[in-house]
Amino acid sequence: MNDIQTLIEKAWEDRSLLQQADTVETINTIIEKLDKGALRVAEPTSDGWKVNEWIKKAVIMYFPTRKMETIKVGPFEFHDKIPLKSDYAGLGVRVVPHALARHGAYVAKGVVMMPSYVNIGAYVDSGTMVDTWATVGSCAQVGKNVHLSGGVGLGGVLEPVQAAPVIIEDGAFIGSRCIIVEGVRVGKEAVLGANVTITGSTKVIDVTGDQPVEYKGYVPERSVVIPGTYTKKFPAGEFQVPTALIIGQRKASTDLKTSLNDALRENNVAV
Repeated sequence: MNDIQTLIEKAWEDRSLLQQADTVETINTIIEKLDKGALRVAEPTSDGWKVNEWIKKAVIMYFPTRKMETIKVGPFEFHDKIPLKSDYAGLGVRVVPHALARHGAYVAKGVVMMPSYVNIGAYVDSGTMVDTWATVGSCAQVGKNVHLSGGVGLGGVLEPVQAAPVIIEDGAFIGSRCIIVEGVRVGKEAVLGANVTITGSTKVIDVTGDQPVEYKGYVPERSVVIPGTYTKKFPAGEFQVPTALIIGQRKASTDLKTSLNDALRENNVAV
């Protein structure tokens, strides 16, 4: 464990350390590195995704070290502890009014932000579209060339504190009004149809074979997914519970920029 991580872990256990200048300086340094993409709350490794819990703790402790300030942007006024991200032209990011990203969120060159929101600690990689009213929650990890359609909600890990961030891998297409929360990971080039909701306990069921195959908290690579339900018994009777159904695979011949409708049509789903 390096010195910075050790200091963060000590402050996490003893919040009185947040009154010390070296602790505050360390936390500020971590936030700056997150803002520039030099550090990540979670990162891909040869052994899979590694979650850096101590960095997430630093993000959480950043808030009590900050004072409320008034932020004015033209005729608009905000009152918050965290400054807004800036210098989008220098970063090579297209930002359409009223898109907002907080300082401490990394937004890579080539990202397009329609009117949307990216929270602190998030990582949005190059070529990704954050479409209208989509929200990228705190510490969520979004890969290259991802399309987050209108109204998509990626959950954060600050309130409540959760172990792992939402991860959307390269090339995924997330349809309108999808909700992905509680540390769910969506594999590379997966396609999620509109209104798919996946939490840590949601069953993701592959129905393409003779027998259903269940996953939880994970959508396999190149899966094409639609909303579904299954019957669950409760003391009051049997009721339908939401699930996500894997109905096929994105074809290798399909261009990575394919529309959601094309991917669903290939799997005989009416759109």
